[in-house]
Amino acid sequence: MKDFRSLKVWEKAHVLALQVYKASGTFPRREMFGLTAQIRRASASIPSNLAEGCGRRTDNEFGRFAVIAMGSASELEYQLLLSRDLGYMNTNCYEELAGRVVEVKRMLAAFVRRISGPRSDRAVSSRLNAGKA
Repeated sequence: MKDFRSLKVWEKAHVLALQVYKASGTFPRREMFGLTAQIRRASASIPSNLAEGCGRRTDNEFGRFAVIAMGSASELEYQLLLSRDLGYMNTNCYEELAGRVVEVKRMLAAFVRRISGPRSDRAVSSRLNAGKA
């Protein structure tokens, strides 16, 4: 069992979630159960899945939760764009948060590669190449 607090990617994702909660606090009240709840859930899901993965027995299980965290990060990336385009978030706030999401996604991708090992890279690569044929 690993301590999730020792992971740099978890720390960055946690700070991101805190910032998203703060930024979404200014969203219209009518969005309380809509976009506000969704964007907060997606942001909290990233560090939550990393924490849950740390409690798993194997690196494969941990990797699966890291991939789920990556999906949540992609979801958050879109929700931030939507928030900006709806006028709920100014451009500066959007750019700051979107940049942090991209940073977390890069860290997650590297983390997944590291714990999954080269065998899974070959499997992913062969699936991608098969789609191009």
